[in-house]
Amino acid sequence: MRGLTGDGFIAREGSLDRVRAPFDVVVDSVRRELGAWGGGLHSAYLYGSVPRGTAVAGVSDLDLLIALRREPTDGDRAAARAVEARVDAAFGQVDGVGVLLFSAEVLCSELERYDLGWFVACLCTPLTGLDLGAGLPRYRPDSLLARETNGDLALVLPQWADRLAAGGEAELLALSRIVARRLVRTGFTLVMPRYGGWTSDLAESAEVFGAYYPQWADLMREAARIGRERTADPGALGELVHGLGPWLAGEYAAVHGVKAPRPY
Repeated sequence: MRGLTGDGFIAREGSLDRVRAPFDVVVDSVRRELGAWGGGLHSAYLYGSVPRGTAVAGVSDLDLLIALRREPTDGDRAAARAVEARVDAAFGQVDGVGVLLFSAEVLCSELERYDLGWFVACLCTPLTGLDLGAGLPRYRPDSLLARETNGDLALVLPQWADRLAAGGEAELLALSRIVARRLVRTGFTLVMPRYGGWTSDLAESAEVFGAYYPQWADLMREAARIGRERTADPGALGELVHGLGPWLAGEYAAVHGVKAPRPY
């Protein structure tokens, strides 16, 4: 099955060898930027389309996970925002840069074993430092993984609704990518145990979901398109936030349960 090892575990996706021109120079720049954290840096990882080798120049964003030896401070978060802004401004081949900050302790904690731990072990490509994924377990595409990765969709829907109501064009463009990608990935993991495989591709994820829920297939395909291209159309976003989102959250809870709460 696609995305799995021969013995049925989710295969780690992405590799630095798959980073294609013109994104290689962007990755080199990001590696230099990591000096901002000095000895506080444990390790750093790329994830998303760039290390999978599917990024499109001028369309794709660059995603980075930074693991620190301490809990992130306000200064760390300010440094991350500065890195995002500098790299995005310097390289037109990326449409946005996103940096996630966590302590290595949280990433490897028991509470995050089937969420952030899985994310590091399966979706992140080591860029520098000691790979935390080496100490994490292997993962199957089962209901436990589904629940712990996306079983909290209901919590973000009110936040999305507020941003949709108040947002101007720039805010809606940013929101559309967040909403669409989250809904497509949640739709895929809803059916993942039945499908029995793994993919991070948005279009493929929408098609897999649609085979099980044909009544929502067209809207999920539209979400996949928006996740790649973005939109500032409040009507299109409203269909996702007020239509697909609430249904998906309810169906997810009924099928897989609700994700364990986090203290952070």
